[in-house]
Amino acid sequence: MTHPERIPSAGLLIGDQGTIRIRGVRVHNLKGVDVDLPRDKLVVLTGVSGSGKSSLAFDSIYAEGQRRFLETISNQTRQFVDQLERPDLEEIEGLPPTVAIDQRTGGVGPRSTVGTITETYDYLRLLFARTGTPHCTSCGRAIRRQTPHQMVETVLAMKEGRKVLLLAPIVRGQKGGHAEAFQAVRRAGLIRARVDGEVIEIGPNDPKLAKTKFHHIEAVIDRLVVRDGIRPRLAESIDLALKLGDGAIVVSAQSDTGWEDDNLSVNLTCAGCGTSFPLQELEPRTFSFNSPYGACRACEGLGTVSAFDVDLVIPDRSLSLENGAVRPWNDPFIGPEPDGTDAFLATSRLDRTIPLNLWPAKALEVFLLGAHDQIRGVLPWLKGLEESVRSRRKLRALGVYRTAKVCQSCQGSRLRPEARGVSLGGRTLPEINALPVSTAIPYFDTLTFPTMLDKIGQPLVAEIVSRLRFLDRVGLGYLSLDRPADTLSGGEYQRLRLATQLGSRLTGVCYILDEPTAGLHPRDTQRLLACLTDLRDSGNSVIVVEHDEAMIRASDWMVDLGPGAGPEGGNIVAIGPPDHLSILGISLTAKFLSGEESIRIPESNRFEKSPSRVQIVDASARNLKGISVEIPVGALTCVSGVSGSGKSTLVHEVLALAVRRHLEHRGPRPSGLGLVTGLEAFESLIEIDQAPIGRTPRSTPATFTGAFDEIRRVFARTREAKIRGYGVARFSFNVKGGRCERCEGQGVRKVGMRFLPDLYVRCEECGGKRFTRSGWAS
Repeated sequence: MTHPERIPSAGLLIGDQGTIRIRGVRVHNLKGVDVDLPRDKLVVLTGVSGSGKSSLAFDSIYAEGQRRFLETISNQTRQFVDQLERPDLEEIEGLPPTVAIDQRTGGVGPRSTVGTITETYDYLRLLFARTGTPHCTSCGRAIRRQTPHQMVETVLAMKEGRKVLLLAPIVRGQKGGHAEAFQAVRRAGLIRARVDGEVIEIGPNDPKLAKTKFHHIEAVIDRLVVRDGIRPRLAESIDLALKLGDGAIVVSAQSDTGWEDDNLSVNLTCAGCGTSFPLQELEPRTFSFNSPYGACRACEGLGTVSAFDVDLVIPDRSLSLENGAVRPWNDPFIGPEPDGTDAFLATSRLDRTIPLNLWPAKALEVFLLGAHDQIRGVLPWLKGLEESVRSRRKLRALGVYRTAKVCQSCQGSRLRPEARGVSLGGRTLPEINALPVSTAIPYFDTLTFPTMLDKIGQPLVAEIVSRLRFLDRVGLGYLSLDRPADTLSGGEYQRLRLATQLGSRLTGVCYILDEPTAGLHPRDTQRLLACLTDLRDSGNSVIVVEHDEAMIRASDWMVDLGPGAGPEGGNIVAIGPPDHLSILGISLTAKFLSGEESIRIPESNRFEKSPSRVQIVDASARNLKGISVEIPVGALTCVSGVSGSGKSTLVHEVLALAVRRHLEHRGPRPSGLGLVTGLEAFESLIEIDQAPIGRTPRSTPATFTGAFDEIRRVFARTREAKIRGYGVARFSFNVKGGRCERCEGQGVRKVGMRFLPDLYVRCEECGGKRFTRSGWAS
């Protein structure tokens, strides 16, 4: 292999016009790289892992773009610009505004969903607030608010000659004699009332009603025949009816089959049962689960609640009480079993030696949930214990037996009952959110509005459909808008943000992406390429860090870094259009593109040597349709399929959860799982996903792997450390003593930005070394 220092630089290869001219980049392992990238083109940066692709794309080009943007804003914000570290490079010319779309999902919280990230949910909230129809939370009847003028027009719109009764509802479905209701009718100067559907005359004596039955009483305000010239009389009668009926009236019109009632109200009050709608005005915040105004009171807008899990409290029902079936009773941090167990066993004709799976179902239910006259119950006992203790250790011990369960109040929709009762086109907001994107598009395409609401609804629907189509185009049509963002893979999250950028319709921007094809099936690669070319054709520069062959061949310009990783990388070894590359060194990428190198498939078959199998029976979590799978033990198993086919669901949400509960007797129960057998072959579980190893700069590979513990011990044994009295803790940047107190051992300081993500700037006290001067200067 040619030594990296002897590989020539890329230099200026495509002319001065329409280029991003980069000179002298020495960030991380880049060795003074000079390169020109064409603007308004799809550029792919490739090379072996660790060759410097991300250093050039994100730590150099994007970092400089971010720094330059901050220089254009107000002086109050510019005070932080000098603290923002400048990338180690000589110059960059022709750099447009930069937007980075990477695979980092660590910043999302439990409240973030596909809908909120793409801003689709914001338009949905506004659409429902302005055009939705609220329904009564008691009887489910639609609630309409009308002005007196609209009520007059409703009656006049009926067929001429039709007989109409105007009624004022006074009593709705209440027991009693209701003498005060009849007195109110007489005080209003009226002589008729409709009682339980029958019109009667009100004399000096009140009608006799059965006090033990429910009654409906409405005052008859007027009897009319629809014809020209009744408008003044009709308006006066409606005003009286609204006054007597507390803002509600009943218009009863005669038809061929009898009398038909139409309930009208000037308030958001159910004219059928009289239930008052707590929210007299629908607002966008009414449908926000991030606001106390719209969130479900039980789960506070999370959709899940933490509750004690029976399967964690009693993981093995083949055990008896004597053999420790109830795990919390044997936990030294929780305490012994409560009183009353022996009395319950005697009453139920059971004893401590009988396995719980042999108990009668009713007795086991009472034992777990409790009964007022028999036993408190294991789960109520744990809940009461948690509410009474103050010890953190005891609370942590109790937390082992809790899992997140779907909120029974809102059924996971996160919204309060009044928001869940508003419908649009026959569907509520939670129902629309639960639809896959590909199914939601036809729903909105066929959605219609009344004439008076059409000018409000159609522009909002256009924005919603536009975002949904972008999601479908990047291969995410299988996702639903209520899908939590923290359950998405890195590739899905990046494509989600890509769809958001497509919807923003920006031009003249430099987009930088980090392996957008990660986790993407080859079937969907062309769809992603179409979206990236759309960004390019809209007048944007697209720079992609990528290994995928289809992406490389479809690019306008390719830059290959290498030839190796780390110290052996940091140079440009090939550059140019993929079909006419200029080879400047040893380019492994070029060899694979030309077919000179290829991946050799091993001939050995370890599947046949597998000692056992793990069987998954009837898995139906998310979109899995009751599948049964055998996975060989001691072999490398690949789970493949198109995006959204259920791969991550099967591996992470079914198999991994089942193994964890088997080994550790904790964690949530796999949803939609019939049976998993063969788990006794495993002694431990190591789950590796795309989540970052740490959420803050305090985490490093050395601390995460435990290697730094040994390094600290070595330094603590040195002669100088013993002279100074330094122990192992002195060489830790996580505790006081050895760490820099200015940055608290992080090496950087976080600068909170009101309208941008938080910035991290190098600590000026320790220069990013994390330790006190006495530690790193020696």
